[in-house]
Amino acid sequence: MTMSQEALVGLGTEFLYPNYRQPPLVLVRGQGSALFDVGGKRYLDFFAGIAVSTLGHGHPRLVRAIAEQAERLIHASNYFFNEPNVRLAARLCRLSGMARAFFCNSGTEAIEASLKLARRHFFAKGQPERLRIIAFENSFHGRTLGALAATGQPKYRDGFGPLPAVSHVPYGDARAVQAAMGPDVAAVLVEPVQGEGGVLPAPQGFLAELRRITLDNGALLIFDEVQTGIGRTGTFLACQGEGIQPDVVALAKALGGGVPIGAMLTQAALSDALPPGSHGSTFGGNPLASAAAHAVLDAIEEDGLLEHVKQTGEYLRGELETLARKHHKLVTGTRGRGLLQALLLKDGVDARQVLGKLQDAGVLLTVAGSQALRFSPPLVVTRAELDEGLARVDSVLGSIAG
Repeated sequence: MTMSQEALVGLGTEFLYPNYRQPPLVLVRGQGSALFDVGGKRYLDFFAGIAVSTLGHGHPRLVRAIAEQAERLIHASNYFFNEPNVRLAARLCRLSGMARAFFCNSGTEAIEASLKLARRHFFAKGQPERLRIIAFENSFHGRTLGALAATGQPKYRDGFGPLPAVSHVPYGDARAVQAAMGPDVAAVLVEPVQGEGGVLPAPQGFLAELRRITLDNGALLIFDEVQTGIGRTGTFLACQGEGIQPDVVALAKALGGGVPIGAMLTQAALSDALPPGSHGSTFGGNPLASAAAHAVLDAIEEDGLLEHVKQTGEYLRGELETLARKHHKLVTGTRGRGLLQALLLKDGVDARQVLGKLQDAGVLLTVAGSQALRFSPPLVVTRAELDEGLARVDSVLGSIAG
């Protein structure tokens, strides 16, 4: 039975827990880089479910993989090996240069596993005092208590304390990391690009400095690549673009192309840090999600998506710079990498109002930080689709300035 958008919004308002702020819009279908609401209105999807829908919507390769695997085997539990998952573990290790893969269902869970691994690793080494994590101001790592403790934005932590010990230092400040380092530090946790914090790339050389500092002090280096991994910045992992090899990488979002999956990848030296019984995930590594991830990786490797992201990301960056110059009364500039870019609105510009007007114009974006309009379209987005959407952004900004 088809219900009207108004009726569906009413049900959602009445029965869904009100921890989100959805507009009165119900999406029912997607195709490529477009989404459609109940009434059939088309929207250009320039946020891809927060950097999740790698191949856009309805991609034949992904649809076929999910359907075939659903017919074969959806779930068996990780008490046993399953064929898609063991192949996925090997494949991710090959693509990332890591040695082991643990699977879960989300980025938060991948971060939580990484934090537990860091503590348990040093406990097993006879250094139980190594409990503290160094993370960064303005960061975002997830909503569970461990991931929340590492998140460097107080608004997310309010009301949930006390939280595990984490020292937050300014992002990009290697001297501050060095000053915060001590014999009680288990790991440094960092995003190569702060996504939720406002699409803020790490300064040149900063990640290499973190690698040096952690090696010098015997601490682990954990990269949160939940938003930047799986080709988003033009290399498979963002850290590979700078030649940095961490001890642990957290992945999720784009890995399943929309099917929930997360992964923690580790170096071989950490293989014994979480022995049997110390950590697990009921749905982690299930055959269905693993098959979806293979379809995403097939597209990346066989369809040349990394090169496409580099070229299309550079094109998007240039077009956004043009918009920033044209609408300088509203926009201060741009920043980002690959297909993770932002237009930075001036203080005083109501970012939520801009989002609403863009939605009315048929373009879906998100706000990162407080004033960054975040562009994270599907990796398969075309220049023609970008041109269409950016023309609407141009028109909306012009109407607001006017």
